[in-house]
Amino acid sequence: MIAHDAKGEAVGIVASVGDAVSHVKVGSPVALMTFGSYAEFTMVPAKHLLPVPRPDPEVVAMLTSGLTASISLEKAGQMTSGQVVLVTAAAGGTGQFAVQLAKLAGNKVVATCGGESKAAFLASLGVDRVINYQHEKIKDVLKKEFPKGVDIIYESVGGDMFDLCLNALAVHGRLIVIGMISQYQGEEGWKPKNYTGLCEKILAKSQTVAGFFLVQHAHMWQDHLDKLFELYASGKLKVSLDPKKFLGVASAVDAVEYLHSGKSVGKVVVCIDPAYSQTLAKL
Repeated sequence: MIAHDAKGEAVGIVASVGDAVSHVKVGSPVALMTFGSYAEFTMVPAKHLLPVPRPDPEVVAMLTSGLTASISLEKAGQMTSGQVVLVTAAAGGTGQFAVQLAKLAGNKVVATCGGESKAAFLASLGVDRVINYQHEKIKDVLKKEFPKGVDIIYESVGGDMFDLCLNALAVHGRLIVIGMISQYQGEEGWKPKNYTGLCEKILAKSQTVAGFFLVQHAHMWQDHLDKLFELYASGKLKVSLDPKKFLGVASAVDAVEYLHSGKSVGKVVVCIDPAYSQTLAKL
């Protein structure tokens, strides 16, 4: 039997501290980015805690999802302004941040999704061109409306979508790979895929395909989390949570299955303590 401490992001209240801890106080709201978050209580080294203004569920969305979008667009995407930015699976937990941050930076944003409700959600975030693949082909839209290609692509689907995005990339374009959710499930689990002609394609147009994994950028977490919360508090950034409620540790499995179903809009959050709202009101 193999034990695995699932989930790597959470917000909560400090219940107790060690004798040598002075910078974290009992009752303080904090965020954590370590495995073991699907738990009512967890022990975390104090140096790994990220202070947050409030222990809101919106802050959970800002962690892996928000930080990945913020840091990867800055570092891997080298995003400036006046560019065309494409975000795949844009109505999900991290896509919602990518499209908004790209817009705030002064770019034209194109976003893909499946379904009318997701398309409406993305339009409400200010996306310039929403491509609902249930009604039109992404490949055809990109070829017709963006013949010179896309400058930055924020890609989380993988498989055929990766191929499509690579072919839509402009000269000097940058394709940021932050995941491959289409390949995570299956009888054999995560099965790597070969992308034929990759070297030839990126060489011919001086393109960059950059992988981004949040763990390797821990030194930037606090600064970017502060920036995200500042944008959220000022009303410049919307943080959308999926309306479906998941309460208690036992609901974690259902939440993950729901996430993989493709039905979610915004960030899927599990509330470990059903009495959380009452507790928060007393803070």
